Amino acid sequence: MNFIDHIRIECRSGKGGKGSSHLRREKYMPKGGPDGGDGGRGGNIIVRGNGQLWTLLHLRYTKHVIAEEGKVGYSNQSSGASGKDQVIELPLGTVIKDAETGEVMCEVTKEGEEHILLPGGRGGQGNQHFKTATHQTPRFAQPGEPGMEKWVLMELKVLADVGLVGFPNAGKSTLLSVVSAAKPKIADYAFTTLVPNLGIVSYHEHKSFVMADIPGIIEGAHEGKGLGLRFLRHIERNSVLLFMVPADSPNITAEYKVLLNELDQYSPELLHKDRVLAVTKCDMLDKGMMAELEKELPKELEHVMISSVAGFGLDELKDLLWRKLHA
Repeated sequence: MNFIDHIRIECRSGKGGKGSSHLRREKYMPKGGPDGGDGGRGGNIIVRGNGQLWTLLHLRYTKHVIAEEGKVGYSNQSSGASGKDQVIELPLGTVIKDAETGEVMCEVTKEGEEHILLPGGRGGQGNQHFKTATHQTPRFAQPGEPGMEKWVLMELKVLADVGLVGFPNAGKSTLLSVVSAAKPKIADYAFTTLVPNLGIVSYHEHKSFVMADIPGIIEGAHEGKGLGLRFLRHIERNSVLLFMVPADSPNITAEYKVLLNELDQYSPELLHKDRVLAVTKCDMLDKGMMAELEKELPKELEHVMISSVAGFGLDELKDLLWRKLHA
């Protein structure tokens, strides 16, 4: 699969270079004193946001990232060169964690945003720094500081304005394919969507917003059932959650509450996001049936009746989502 959203890598920053313990000895200056330069700084491990990436696929076969060591100091008070930094390009929305403790080290959410993940070791001072009135010719210098070594986890959480939440076969991929140029796989069986798909939805006056089709959730997803925890984290980055329940569901309200409970069990913070309910596949209903159905829907939740195939209610849905995004 070309969608990779979880990577474990060993990172190692560079060791600092050793300071020089050189004594100046020239033709007319046989006792010129210490002139050893400082060692160079070791290379850093840096992560940088790249808006052109949307998956961690390019790091799939990268197991070790090692920065260059700093160079040793030279005579004539010349410092050694710093080690070359190693920059890891990451898609926006990536969280970097310590693999052993699970502690979040940093997050990359903006284009060009950089974080020093592991700093390189400082270079050692040359013997020129240790000259004193009573010790004119120190023949020693500092060694460079060691670099840092750590296993890190990189987890991608898709960035989108609207996230589609629903059971398998609720019509999420069909909606995304109709309102955007995205071409997700669509078929009449559960878990057709195995990875998140992103699409840009055009709105009035050249405005737009990003919609994410998240793989279907089933009851028990927070315990790892179905695709479970693997993709629930992608919902954390969405501003508005669009719950989708088909019109032929036995009990729309009950199905909505099951979905809501799964999000609550995974992360209670998700319940603070704006929510909208879309009843899909309404081309099967007449106006009378829709009116009866609306009486059964949750009163506290704004809803809209839609049919992606027939194009029914889509403009109303876009208007509602846009209001939610800019409330």
